[in-house]
Amino acid sequence: MTATDPALTALAQGWCALSALHGRIEAHIERALQAKHDLSVREYSLLDVLSRQHSGEGGHLQMKQVADAVVLSQSATTRLVTRLEDRGLLERYLCPTDRRGIYTNVTPAGLQLLEEARPTNDAALREALDDAARNPELAPLVRVVESLNVAT
Repeated sequence: MTATDPALTALAQGWCALSALHGRIEAHIERALQAKHDLSVREYSLLDVLSRQHSGEGGHLQMKQVADAVVLSQSATTRLVTRLEDRGLLERYLCPTDRRGIYTNVTPAGLQLLEEARPTNDAALREALDDAARNPELAPLVRVVESLNVAT
C-alpha cells in the first residue's frame, strides 16, 4: 500500500471521523460536568472506575490498571488522584498484605458526587450522540456506538 492508496485514504478518513466524534462527545460532557458539578471528564471517569472496585480478591486496582482504564499515563493518573484526594473525594491507604502497595478508594463524599453527576454525564452523552447522528459523516459511528453492549 502506498500513501495515496484509496484504502489508506478511507482508513484515515474513518479515523478522523472517529476522532471528531470522540472530541465532540468529550467536550460536551466536559462542559456539562464542569458547569453542574465542578468535575472534569477525567475526574468523573476516575471516580467511576474506582467506585467499581470491591474488597474481594483482585478487587482493588493497581495504579497502572486505573491509568489504563481512564486512558492516562501513570504519572498523570497519580496527579489526578492527588487532586481528588485533596478535595476529599478519594483516599489512599497501604495494602494490608503488601506494604509496598497503595490502594485508592472513593470516599463517601466522592460516591455522593459521582451519584449526583452520573445523570448529567449520561444526559450529556445522549445529547452529544443525538447531535452527532445528524452529521452524515458521524452517523454511522453513532449507530455503532449505540449498538455496543459492553460488559463492565
